Amino acid sequence: MEAWRCVRRGYGRCVVGRGRYPMLPHHQKSLGRDWTAPWENPQRSCWSRHISSCMRWPGHYSRAPYPYFSSRQFSLNWRPPCLFESRTHFQYWNWRPDNLGQTSLIHLSSYVMTSEGDEPASKRRKHQGTIKRHWEYICNHNKEKTEIPGDNVDPTCEDSESKFDFSVMSYNILSQDLLEDNSHLYRHCRRPVLHWSFRFPNILKEIKHFDADVLCLQEVQEDHYGTEIRPSLESLGYHCEYKIRTGKKPDGCAICFKHSKFSLLSVNPVEFYRPDVPLLDRDNVGLVLLLQPKIPSGACPAICVANTHLLYNPRRGDIKLTQLAMLLAEISSVAHQKDGSFCPIVMCGDFNSVPGSPLYSFIKEGKLNYEGLAIGKVSGQEQSSRGQRILSIPIWPPNLGISQNCVYEAQQVPEVEKTDTDLTQTQLDKTEVLVTAEKLSSHLQHHFSLSSVYSHYFPDTGIPEVTTCHSRSAITVDYIFYSVGKEDVAGQPGAEVALVGGLKLLARLSLLTEQDLWTVNGLPNENNSSDHLPLLAKFRLEL
Repeated sequence: MEAWRCVRRGYGRCVVGRGRYPMLPHHQKSLGRDWTAPWENPQRSCWSRHISSCMRWPGHYSRAPYPYFSSRQFSLNWRPPCLFESRTHFQYWNWRPDNLGQTSLIHLSSYVMTSEGDEPASKRRKHQGTIKRHWEYICNHNKEKTEIPGDNVDPTCEDSESKFDFSVMSYNILSQDLLEDNSHLYRHCRRPVLHWSFRFPNILKEIKHFDADVLCLQEVQEDHYGTEIRPSLESLGYHCEYKIRTGKKPDGCAICFKHSKFSLLSVNPVEFYRPDVPLLDRDNVGLVLLLQPKIPSGACPAICVANTHLLYNPRRGDIKLTQLAMLLAEISSVAHQKDGSFCPIVMCGDFNSVPGSPLYSFIKEGKLNYEGLAIGKVSGQEQSSRGQRILSIPIWPPNLGISQNCVYEAQQVPEVEKTDTDLTQTQLDKTEVLVTAEKLSSHLQHHFSLSSVYSHYFPDTGIPEVTTCHSRSAITVDYIFYSVGKEDVAGQPGAEVALVGGLKLLARLSLLTEQDLWTVNGLPNENNSSDHLPLLAKFRLEL
């Protein structure tokens, strides 16, 4: 019957979807996969009571860091109780599942979702405009919010002879190849805004506008990097370093910094693929730079900047934790100073983990007991019946050469009696390396004191911030972590804490809610050309 009505409306063909029959005109071609036209009002109203599949993580609504909820747990044929007849009056519902002891809050979006993976129809292709983001200044608590189009320099946060101020942007710019391979995530978008010829000028415009001293970019496609991204950034005064993913993956991570602010001390790429470790069969990478601030007077410690894009797969928390441990081990090696301390650290990237998850908590707290933890719960991205296998102890094998403290294990080369001819470097490399076996433990640790630039929710409303938004989800997975002094005590979420030692957070570019983003048709859109938002922070290093 539905197909007959579509034929009467003059559509050219009927494509069977998940629980519906979206129709395509003859002239509308596909972008990677079949492209569905918006539903008309009669069709939309038939589904007006369905729950959105864009469930939020409730990490900050519950005292427990997890469990989390995702759209995959719920059938969208299920209808809520009658109290949700008016969706405008009830956006949140305190729901207590029988099989869980925690109280969790589920964010019920007001946007119509026809089935899993569909786009919110109530916002689709209707709204255009710019997203207003403002600077939140930390160094002056009484400073009013200032929108981006105005002056974005806080007069109370200026440089002086005893301070070095710098800004960092972390931005997943969405590889074009990945966009086209996953076109089902962008059904809500107008086709022209998805072309690279449209997207790149917008991305470059954002980078120019925010004018960060350091850029940490993810999903940087190799061919675009060589022909457009690197030349454009070099013309803006940046020095660029790039690490492509291993295997046949077309994208990677880049760190770019301004010549006027830093000089390069070392470049340290990290490959998470290890052919001799069966666990590490994925092609993700990281990149760690050691930068020397350019200061006319006085000595200044170097700054370690790391960038990564961890594995997405929500059911492989074992791989995610191992990749993170490898990155932390490299940071420890690069940032270690002669006196045993570490230079200031900024760690950026797409960690494919939500706030409050075990992986996130490990970064911030510096410790994790993973005994009994299911691999599918590590990142907090979903709560399905899959991924329930318990993490092994230890997670990674000894031949990886990384301890449970996330540092490279001490390696001792056995003494070899010298002959008349000294051993060559090749012979030394072939000498067997002895690694002291570490007592099996389910406790992971790292030696850094790291804090997140963002609070991950809005203190006035309790609504989560989001860093990525497409047809299937709107959550936080992108972060800027930075090192603070050991004396710092973390306050309650959202509280402003004066930082002592390490790096001081001066300001951050505000994030948005899912509802904010759907008022401009989600991401990407006419003005924001990635499915992620850029994160931006201003830091001060006391000299």
